[in-house]
Amino acid sequence: MLQLGIFTKVFSQPTLGAVLDAVAATGLRCVQFNMESAGLPVMPEVIADDEAARIYNETEKRGITIGSVQGTFNMSHPDADFRRAGLRRLRTMAEACPRLGTRKIAICIGTRDPDDMWRHHPENDSPTAWRDMCQCVGEAVEIAEQSDVTLALEPEVNNIVDSAQAARRLLDEIGSPRLRITMDAANLFHAGKLPRMAEVLDEAFALLGKDIVLAHAKDLSRDGDAGHEAAGKGRLDYGRYLSLLRECGFEGPLLLHGLAESQVAGCVAFLREMLSRPTPAA
Repeated sequence: MLQLGIFTKVFSQPTLGAVLDAVAATGLRCVQFNMESAGLPVMPEVIADDEAARIYNETEKRGITIGSVQGTFNMSHPDADFRRAGLRRLRTMAEACPRLGTRKIAICIGTRDPDDMWRHHPENDSPTAWRDMCQCVGEAVEIAEQSDVTLALEPEVNNIVDSAQAARRLLDEIGSPRLRITMDAANLFHAGKLPRMAEVLDEAFALLGKDIVLAHAKDLSRDGDAGHEAAGKGRLDYGRYLSLLRECGFEGPLLLHGLAESQVAGCVAFLREMLSRPTPAA
């Protein structure tokens, strides 16, 4: 069954222990871990053995598992030196994963925007951008293979990989089981697509369902760059989304994010109620 969890970054607490206590208080026992929750950069240059052991021990004693770690940097950045620096930090993350008790890293394909990896850029559709991105992803996959971890990319409307179709193309071009998918249904709707929600969701799962290793739970207020609402507070058809996750055999972490700490209890209750419903007959 799905493992309901949450991003540690949702909780603004002064120490790692306080963050994990806040997670435990929700009743959730699975997280996507952001290294900032341990007082480190999101992608550190170095993760000392004792630091990794501290994180693992603090999660384990609360019965919390790290479903994935956040390893996001702009893999489509126009500056090759920037991409290389990101890959060095990704190697640090990958080598630390076994000590953290996880084998999954959530990655961001990014955009051609040099300042904001979440912002659309007009050059995203250029052949050069796709070539540079593919080269970076290919090197990242080599790192993943060496460390026995899996990278989970997330299609997002502002990214170069901005749709299920683009994600399928990238998976096929890279051709490695180390590159898989984070499914976030709220990030799939380009302008004008919201009225076709069922079609968009069904097609995304037809293309990517067998490659999903992580799933995110948030919501959207409209189509386009709008997936910034707490789960159950927007227009996403959660019944269909969760049914599709189940139908493709996904049993991994379903991770809440994009919400305020004050919204966590309500969103957890919403998802638990939705997950308790039987899957509709086909």
